[in-house]
Amino acid sequence: MGFQMRPYGMQAMLKEGHKHLSGLDEAVLKNIDACKELSVITRTSLGPNGMNKMIINHLDKLFVTNDAATIVNELEVQHPAAKILVLAGKAQQEEIGDGANLTISFAGELLQNAEELIRMGLHPSEIISGYTKAINKTVEILDELVEKGSETMDVRNKDEVVSRMKAAVASKQFGQEGILCPLIADACIQVCPKNPANFNVDNVRVAKLLGGGLHNCTVVRGMVLKNDVIGSIKRMEKAKIAVFAGGVDTSATETKGTVLIHNAEQLENYAKTEEAKVEELIKAVADSGAKVVVSGAAVGDMALHFCERYKLMVLKISSKFELRRFCRTTGAIALLKLSRPNPDELGYADSVSVEEIGGVRVTVVKNEEGGNSVSTVVLRGSTDSILDDLERAVDDGVNTYKAMCRDSRIVPGSAATEIELARKLKEFSFKETGLDQYAIAKFAESFEMVPRTLSENAGLNAMEIISSLYAEHAAGNANVGIDLEEGACKDVSTMNIWDLHLTKFFALKYAADAACTVLRVDQIIMAKPAGGPKRDPPAGMDED
Repeated sequence: MGFQMRPYGMQAMLKEGHKHLSGLDEAVLKNIDACKELSVITRTSLGPNGMNKMIINHLDKLFVTNDAATIVNELEVQHPAAKILVLAGKAQQEEIGDGANLTISFAGELLQNAEELIRMGLHPSEIISGYTKAINKTVEILDELVEKGSETMDVRNKDEVVSRMKAAVASKQFGQEGILCPLIADACIQVCPKNPANFNVDNVRVAKLLGGGLHNCTVVRGMVLKNDVIGSIKRMEKAKIAVFAGGVDTSATETKGTVLIHNAEQLENYAKTEEAKVEELIKAVADSGAKVVVSGAAVGDMALHFCERYKLMVLKISSKFELRRFCRTTGAIALLKLSRPNPDELGYADSVSVEEIGGVRVTVVKNEEGGNSVSTVVLRGSTDSILDDLERAVDDGVNTYKAMCRDSRIVPGSAATEIELARKLKEFSFKETGLDQYAIAKFAESFEMVPRTLSENAGLNAMEIISSLYAEHAAGNANVGIDLEEGACKDVSTMNIWDLHLTKFFALKYAADAACTVLRVDQIIMAKPAGGPKRDPPAGMDED
């Protein structure tokens, strides 16, 4: 008779097949390790000289980018603790749209330093209380570092917008910010509403067209649709526009029934009446003054024939989102059935024309006058992955614009702010008693990650740079940062490198929160994964 061992302790309580990791070594340090690994990935692509990552996701799509948000989105991070960092990065991306890299890398650095403290014998809860004090102090210091007079910024002043946007765009496309920033600034200023706080990021569109180079990029006031018009009329000036969401087709005639036809005449008459009906509808549209008909679905052959006869330009926009944006641009109201539109339902555009860009036919809808509500940045580049990366840079620029509409305060960029924070926090830690001071000192040290990474990515000697930065800042020059091109320390206000206070504020806050969340975990209990055959996840939907 076999002797069965009774499970005891944890085993007796939980279902079999579970994993249970507890204590410092198994849980806390393992978690910290996973987070460190993640931040090692993002760290090398921090800043303007950051390296690109090549990622091929499960759908075989290729990404070549240094945008941390994109990288961590495409890496399917399994580890629960590393996921917390990913979520912090995503939160930053949702809130500001830039600085996800800083969030993840900084959180990783905080955890790495926490590990050293744990090995020294501090308890995680002491580290957490120290980190919490430190982040509150950091926020105070950050407010003192704000550049004087930067809060009264005019969001319609292009130079001011460009100087604030430069850092965000340069970190994605270094060396091209000089060309991209003015384009993005133009596009944003055009669609900026009366009250800038209501700026909508969705109103700046990006059209990516292969071929050409960066110098061929332009901004169009209005929309660029990636398809040709239907029919032979390719240009319309000062046109009124009728939009039909349901399509322009013979099904618009109300005969949906069974018709019994006995002889040839009846058949002929039936065809004629249908034709007459369609002609009547199209004529009504033409009589209302519309010159352009936009359809949200199919356009029938017969309807098209009459549109040509009445000199109407026919456009088809199949995407519902695009149709909605089109209505926003032109001020039209989408009608459900084909009928004569009222004057106030018609939209207006200065010109609707088909242009050929790089072998692709695109329809450009321009609205120069009036506060038009959509503008499009037309990007040109030689490969798809370059275009995607340019689009991310534009995205960051537009999001930065939105952030500066909410709060335009700026702090010195290029690691000047971080060193100053490190120095002030170090001083603060000496005043603290108790074990917190070690944690605060480590928090201060974590800021060195930024200048260190920036100089390493640019191939400079990090130690020299950091020590000379500390020396400059101790002498009272709070605006000294790294000039990456010359590999020396310079005053950033002369180089005009600024970061938004808002971006820094949220990035550091989210990073500290994420680090504390990871440190709070002391046991990991994983149930046995649910059985059943592994299914592939459903394919991703279209991005629109």
